[in-house]
Amino acid sequence: MLRMLYPDDPRQRHDTMARDLLVVGLLVLLAWCGWQVHALIDDVRVVTDAVQGAGNSVQSGFGSAADAVAGLPVVGSELAQALAAAGDASGGNVVDLAASGDAAIGQVATLLGWLAFGVPALILLSLFVPVRVAQVRRLRCARAVLRLDDDPERHRLLAMRAAFSLPLDHLVQYTTDPFGDLIRGEHQALVAALLADSGLALPRPGVAGPAIGS
Repeated sequence: MLRMLYPDDPRQRHDTMARDLLVVGLLVLLAWCGWQVHALIDDVRVVTDAVQGAGNSVQSGFGSAADAVAGLPVVGSELAQALAAAGDASGGNVVDLAASGDAAIGQVATLLGWLAFGVPALILLSLFVPVRVAQVRRLRCARAVLRLDDDPERHRLLAMRAAFSLPLDHLVQYTTDPFGDLIRGEHQALVAALLADSGLALPRPGVAGPAIGS
C-alpha cells in the first residue's frame, strides 16, 4: 500500500512523507484552534447562567412570599396567586430568556468552531489533495510504462527519452555528458535520471531487475 502512495526514490519518498505529515499536523492544529474558538465563545454561557440564577431567585422569592401570605384570611389566596403570577412574569421570563440565550450561545459556539476549523482545512486540502493525487497517478503510470527488462532496445529508448525530454539541471546530477552517454550506448545514468524524475529507483544489483547497458 505504501509503495502505491510513495515514490521509490528514497529522497523523494522522505520528502513526500514529510509533506503528508505536515498537512496532517496542520489539520490537527486547525482542529485545536476550532475547539478553542468553541470553548472561548461557550464560556459566555456563564453570563446566561448568572442571569438564569437571578431569575430563579426572583421567582423563588415571590413563591416564598406567596406561600407566606396564603394562610391569611379573606385575601390570602388571592394575594398568593398575585405574588405567584408576579414571580412568573418577572423571574420566570428572565429564566426563559436566559435559557434561550444559553442555547443560542451554544449554537454560535459550535458554528464558529466548525468554521474556524473547516474553512482553512478546506483551503489546505484543496491545495494539497489534487497535487498529491496527481503524484500518485504519475507514479502508477510510471511503474506501468517505465518497466525494465533484458531488452537493450527498451533501455536505449528510455535513455533517449531522458536525454531529449528531461531538464539539463536534472540530467547533470546523473551524468556530465548525457548525449555522449547516449552515443556511446551507456544508458544506465540516463535511465536512472528518467526513473528518478518519475519517483522511481533503479533495482539494486543482485536483488531485482536486469542490469542496464548498451
